[in-house]
Amino acid sequence: MKIDGEIFKLKIPAVALDVLKDYPGYVLLEHEAVKRFGIRAQPLEPGQELKSNRIYFLVDLPKLPEEKVPRRTRSAVAVSAKDRLEFLKLKQRSASHLSVTSSSTGPVRVKMRLPRSQIEKLMEESRDEVEITEKILDLCYQNSDKEKAQLRTKLRVLS
Repeated sequence: MKIDGEIFKLKIPAVALDVLKDYPGYVLLEHEAVKRFGIRAQPLEPGQELKSNRIYFLVDLPKLPEEKVPRRTRSAVAVSAKDRLEFLKLKQRSASHLSVTSSSTGPVRVKMRLPRSQIEKLMEESRDEVEITEKILDLCYQNSDKEKAQLRTKLRVLS
């Protein structure tokens, strides 16, 4: 049976190639496969024998878009997901503690994240604004150095 409903009969023994040679670009699908799988039914091979008392569909299948395989990158070192997550957290934390945007001639803008209790403690211990600023910067540098040291040890362990 063709897609337009036209029916034709074949003399047995016949193979799929006998039908397909007159219809280039078409495929033969078995009735049961179409019923079960629909458009995903596998076409018959050209050399496959056609059986008597069976219905076959002669169909011009639409071109399906090719599936794009997602690109995956792999690092040279095998690292567990937990280690990668920890590495990213350390990387983010070290960048968020002290991010400096400066120009060569103007003032320097510093963005820091410190707990309020720690800042209040520094303010109580200091005499003036200059001393507070120095202590906050020292604290940031200490935190930055600790994280860099942790990151270095992590990288040594991984390599």
